[in-house]
Order: sequence, then structure tokens, then C-alpha cells
Amino acid sequence: MGATRALFARRVAAIGTEEAFALGALIAEVEAESGPVIRCNLGQPDFPLPTHIADAVVAAIRAGKTTYCDPQGLPEVRAAIAAKVGTDRGLDLDRERVVVFAGGRPPIGLAQHAYVEEGDEVIYPSPGYPLFESFIRYIGGVPVPLRLREESGFNFTGPDLGELISARTKLIFVNFPSNPTGGVASREQLTEIAEVILERTGPEVRVYSDEAYEAIVFDGAVHASIASIPGMAERTIIASGASKTYSWTGGRIGWGVYPSVDEALVQRRLNINYFASIPPYNQLGVLTALQSPESPAAIAKMVEAFQRRRDLVVDAINAIDGVTCTRPLGAFYVFPNVSGALERVGAFEAFAALPEEVRRKSSPATLFQLFFLYRYRVATMDRRSFGVLGSEGENYLRVSIATGDDDLAEAMDRLAAAAADVSGFEEFVASGRRLTL
Repeated sequence: MGATRALFARRVAAIGTEEAFALGALIAEVEAESGPVIRCNLGQPDFPLPTHIADAVVAAIRAGKTTYCDPQGLPEVRAAIAAKVGTDRGLDLDRERVVVFAGGRPPIGLAQHAYVEEGDEVIYPSPGYPLFESFIRYIGGVPVPLRLREESGFNFTGPDLGELISARTKLIFVNFPSNPTGGVASREQLTEIAEVILERTGPEVRVYSDEAYEAIVFDGAVHASIASIPGMAERTIIASGASKTYSWTGGRIGWGVYPSVDEALVQRRLNINYFASIPPYNQLGVLTALQSPESPAAIAKMVEAFQRRRDLVVDAINAIDGVTCTRPLGAFYVFPNVSGALERVGAFEAFAALPEEVRRKSSPATLFQLFFLYRYRVATMDRRSFGVLGSEGENYLRVSIATGDDDLAEAMDRLAAAAADVSGFEEFVASGRRLTL
């Protein structure tokens, strides 16, 4: 017999994932041992699907809308998406440029499959949604993280982006309101960014504008899309979906609006290959969500609660010695800097003493995140979970505020206790029980 061949293709080792889901097994482990965990890890609104949308889904199922359908999305649903996206952004959009996907994740990876050749560079925000980074090496691209700094409000400027653009740039991800930082871009900022893109790249370069949190903005902020800047509609993929706006993560309905019909048809073909088609009953639920006069009130009620919770959590965090937090203008996360707490409990020294192979998969903030979960029963996410490249030396946690006020208040009390628990942290790390995700 010949030499044994590897079971998996090499590219499998190059794909990342979203650690918020990987954390589920650890949460179950903790709950089995010591009781309920306060879940501040998942980006999942804790509000029910609005009744008028749920009723539309049930009615569609009862009407037999349970078969295959147009792989690009039901025509009437695509028309409604084109109308809503276009009206909100001041654009005239054709339904033939719209593709409906099984949630907001597939178009991220499928865009990279469609546009990026071996060796092409992909620019993406870091910290940012983890799936931006996780696909790049898998499809042979070169990741180019755009570092978002706390001192600039986790935002970036046109010159910041311009420093990273090269002749190999092919795809640029932007995400406002952003996950995990809650950053919101002004039209002036987007205009500056667009000017750099138009000056420094050719017409073949695409911008992927992830606008999944478009409806969740605070303090009078208004969502603006880079696609609305003159010259950018021809360069930009506008991506959004039902999961966040309508509190419908399980519905798995997302969409992309592409610069041309030809690009949408390529995505249609990929949709056929991976999904065949998206359940028509859920698409009809989205049709109701987009068109019903009941939807704006349901969204406003949710956003009001998120703003109240943001204030509760940010104020509580900033009262903790060694922890600071900016006040985000959008999404439903806060992103505190825990550097002072890590220093107090000895996380930097503990991390430096770990074996090199463990350090490669961890960080001081990861150690604290796991300590906070196992000893204080609160689930959060570490900085590494939002882009590994360039995360060294950045000491943040993401706290999802998509849970009840009382649970959030209790979680902040536990954070204050954990941030001062020197002996407990030392004991946890010394146990070696769990030091990486």
C-alpha cells in the first residue's frame, strides 16, 4: 500500500468560526455543575418574534408554502427588500439585484468565494465580526486587518483605510453599526472613506457593507450606508437580514443587494449549490415584517430597551476599579477595556507563564473570560473572538446586553467581584482546567 493520505484537506485547518457558539458546551458544563449562567455571549435579542410576523409564517405554512422556491428568493420578497433598502438609503434598486440567503452568514463567505482569487487581499475591521476573518485564508486570500482603536471610538478614517489598500486589494468589509464595538459611522466619515476607495481602487474592487444592526441605534443617531455615497452604489454589496431588526435569529433570513444583476446571478448559483432555496414560509414572514405598519413600533420598543440596558451596563462597568467602557451608539453590545482588572488579578503574569502552545490559543482576556464563566457563572466573549490577527495586547470583553435588566445588573455585580478576586483567579489558572476556548 502507498503512503497514508491525510483525512482532511489542508484548507480545513485554515477556516475559523464564531466562538460565541463554541462557548455553548462550556456554558452547559458550568450549569450542570453549579447552576444557571447569565448569558452575555450571544448576539441574540431576547425579545419574542413580533406576533404579526409569527402569524404570517404560520399562515404561509398552512397555505402549503413549504416547497422549493426561486433560489434567488421569492420575487415579491426581493421586490420588498429592494424597496425598503432603496428607500432607506436613497437608492433606486431592482429586485433582480437582490438575493435572499439562509441568514446573514452565507453571503459573507460566498462573497469571498465569488470575488477573491488566490493571493488577493481582503481588508476587514478588527475587532470585527469573526466570520469576516475566518473565511479569508480558507479561500486562499490574504487577511489585512483594519485595527479599530478605543481612542478613536473604535472607528476608522479614510486615511486609516488608505494605508492598507494595495494593488492586491479585492474586497473591503465595513460594518456599521458594528459588532462587537457598537460603533456607528456618520455620513461625513463614510464620505471620506468612500473618497479613498474611489481614488485608490479600480472598479473591480467590492465593498461588503454589513448593515445587520441598521435599525438598532441610540441617542438620536441615524444609520448611514456607504452605498448612499455618490459613486459607491456601483461598488457596494449591501447586506442585512431579519435576525437583529425583527428579533428572529432562528428564521435564518438574510439578504444581499448587489451592484449588478450579473453578480446577483452568481450568488443565485451558489445559493442553489449550497441551499437549493430558502424556506418560502419564512420569506413570507419577512415580507410581512418589511411591509407591516406594526413593525416600526415593535422595533422601537426593542431599541428603547437596549438603550436603557446600555446605560445600565456602561455606568456599572465604569464604576468598577480597573474596567472602563465607551458608550456605544448602536447594536446591542458593550466592549469594556479590562486591562486594569487583568493587572490587578495577575492575568498578564499568569499568561506569560503558560506554555507557548497554550499562549498561541489564548490571551490574558481569555483567561479572565473563562475565570468569569467558571467561577462567577457569567458568559462573555474575549477580544480574540473578534479577529485573532492583531489582537495581541488588546484587553477587552464583549458583553451582550440582549438579556434582562435584572440579569445584567447581577452580571455587573459579579464582574466587580471577579475583577478584585486575586486569589480566585490564581487558583483557577493553577487548576489548568480551561485556559483556551
